[in-house]
Amino acid sequence: MHTQRSPVNRRPCRDESLSRPFARLRAARAMRTGVCESARGAGAGCRLRFRSAAWWVCIFAVLWVLALPAHAVEIDGVLAAGEWDDGHRVDDFRMTQPLTRAPSAHPTVAWLKAVPEGLAVAFRSEQPPSVVRTRERFERDRNGNVDRVNLYVDFDGDGRSGYNFMLALSGGIGDSTISNENQFNADWDGRWLHAVSEDETGWSAEMLIPWHIAPMREGVDGRRTIGIALDRVVGDTNERMTWPAISFNDQRYLSALESIQVAAYDQSLLAVTPYVVGLYDNIARETHLDAGLDLFWKPNGRFQLSATLNPDFGQVESDAIVVNFSAIETFFGDKRPFFTENQGLFEVPFGSTGSAQQLLYTRRVGAPADDGSGAGEVAYAAKVNGSLGGYNYGVFLASEKGDAGRDFYALRATRDFDSQGFGATLTRVERPFLDRTATVLGVDHRWAPHPAWNVRTTLVGSQIDQHGSTQRDSGAQMRIEHDLGHGWQHQLYLLHLGDALQLNDFGFLERNDYNFARYDLSHRVTDLPESSRFSSHTWRWATSHRTDDGGTFLADAFTLNRNSERRDGGHEAFDFTYRPPGNDVLITRGNGTLKVPDMLFGYYERFFPRKDHWSFYGSLYYFAEGLGGIGRGGWSVFAEPRYAVNDRLTFTAGLELQRDPEWLLWRGDQGLGTYRREQAFLNLAAVWLVDGRQELRVRLESLGLDAEGKRAWDLAADGRAVRSAREIDDFALSSLGFQVRYRYEFAPLSYLYIAYVRGGSLFDAGDGPYSAQDRFSRAYDLRDSEQLLIKLSYRFEL
Repeated sequence: MHTQRSPVNRRPCRDESLSRPFARLRAARAMRTGVCESARGAGAGCRLRFRSAAWWVCIFAVLWVLALPAHAVEIDGVLAAGEWDDGHRVDDFRMTQPLTRAPSAHPTVAWLKAVPEGLAVAFRSEQPPSVVRTRERFERDRNGNVDRVNLYVDFDGDGRSGYNFMLALSGGIGDSTISNENQFNADWDGRWLHAVSEDETGWSAEMLIPWHIAPMREGVDGRRTIGIALDRVVGDTNERMTWPAISFNDQRYLSALESIQVAAYDQSLLAVTPYVVGLYDNIARETHLDAGLDLFWKPNGRFQLSATLNPDFGQVESDAIVVNFSAIETFFGDKRPFFTENQGLFEVPFGSTGSAQQLLYTRRVGAPADDGSGAGEVAYAAKVNGSLGGYNYGVFLASEKGDAGRDFYALRATRDFDSQGFGATLTRVERPFLDRTATVLGVDHRWAPHPAWNVRTTLVGSQIDQHGSTQRDSGAQMRIEHDLGHGWQHQLYLLHLGDALQLNDFGFLERNDYNFARYDLSHRVTDLPESSRFSSHTWRWATSHRTDDGGTFLADAFTLNRNSERRDGGHEAFDFTYRPPGNDVLITRGNGTLKVPDMLFGYYERFFPRKDHWSFYGSLYYFAEGLGGIGRGGWSVFAEPRYAVNDRLTFTAGLELQRDPEWLLWRGDQGLGTYRREQAFLNLAAVWLVDGRQELRVRLESLGLDAEGKRAWDLAADGRAVRSAREIDDFALSSLGFQVRYRYEFAPLSYLYIAYVRGGSLFDAGDGPYSAQDRFSRAYDLRDSEQLLIKLSYRFEL
């Protein structure tokens, strides 16, 4: 059982990466019940061993002496006279939010140039006193509606992978990787220089992106072709102006960046990040010490090595409290630094939900061990990225300790031409405890015969060798996208998954034995009258058809939704999906096919941006997905007000209430049960950004769930659910996660963490009745874990 609150598949955000409250809810809330629990979720484990720290102190001292200044270009946020005269000047910014592509409503000029230290970019944003300036401080990658500028860059210029660097008027930053045209991932944190300044008429920003930040191909005749986009956002109105006039909401984004030529420079880097961590367990009354090392080496632009020894995988970043009783595994993002470093090459989405399903899912490394003893303990991991003769390549390997430890291997290579590109991925996982070896080969192709067309195809095959037998199967997907012009776009997506296809030894696939076809038609409306409270609408209509690999009909679906940007900087969206009667083969875990009635899902969300001190996010969700049909659906409501005392101190309170009168769960074999579910979830947070280096965060999550057993069902031979004389028990769940965390960044990507964490989980069954209110109240008495953690890491750049 896992906990899962979110009933809707959430899309990742773009440049702000968890920026708006409504987008933040679409990502996992980083909280879990205790340091050890979070470590297990991220793969670190709780078995910290006491080691002598003297050796690590020596490493710190030697590296400190060897560390040299990393740059010679002054980045101070002030555009001095003549400083940027030799740069490429950009002043043709166009409105892309709303996407009218009209000349910018706010004068903006940018310059960019290649210097030996890196790619240098400067912005000058005119913003008179009549246009409100937003200077709110924020945690890295978690900006709200603030004034900001963005650089998007593809260092190879081939549309394969890119990076986004965001700098706000407040001095806050965010960075993310970009893959598969418009999939942004904010888990990655890079080392780059930035500064801002402001005056009466506007503000200025400067960035310097070192050449060693990513692998890139060798230049030709001393020149390099890169893809570039620049934009500026006015936080108060959420207006965006971009050069060139492209949008990441379009089907093609990364491959549509402006191609420019710059001088080709090589830059080497050796970065070593040792860490030491101490933990006091107040429950066991024990103290643990541990240490490890991360290494990053880039001798030139065409080769890059990342490695880690005895890695610390996630003791200060942790997973959300989730409740999941379904047959589909919960997907978690990865904040572990080693796995986020230049991982974009390995991100090959495969499956109907896009980037969440992929051939290489790094959370498998350090996941629960095959012998059930807890989390796998990672001994070491290494990753190589590079280019050679027009090919990009990557090598990944990781090994876990112990008899139940697994070994992970992955190879990836790509080759791109003018209008198409090819890629191949090979993964292998050796699991000696299970006498199992899993090998997966994937071949992908992308083709853009015309700027309005984009075709992507992936073929996958798996081979599982276990206990002397071999099982093979395959799968394929194709995505055809076409921009019709005038705001109209459509897409056809086809997916086939064989019934014996297995990718989850290293990848993430929600299910196999599946055939899926979907057609989408969308229309963006931007020519709204000035009197309208909306600046744009994006309408989407979709229809889909599902069967299993044997031809059994599963479901059809019809969807209508609209996403709207408001002139006040807010956001509004609704979604309705109807499914006629069909069949469910997952709920019984392979024990038969269940006939299900028609289903209906409805969703609405509204975000009010910060005005003065307050902002607010709210959502409503209706779901009829059990045996009761449309008239017996459940609902959930979520409200999250946010109060900013000033630009540095904010308080957030989120409350979600959920009720489902016909919650259908599997009870083993061909048995099912219907429950009346009531659930309450509370999320409280306070963030104080003391200054540019110090941050104090307090977070609390608590959950109470009551499931009252109503009736038992058996699966008949014809697939119908028939009433059973068996009785089913009530059950209840309480969960708590509480964290107080102080972070001090005393150098770039070098941190001191002090964290107090307390939490626990309680599951009761058979002694009801229960109540969600009582379970919610009892959550605050939980104390399964209580720990104090101190972690110190320092990045030495040589």
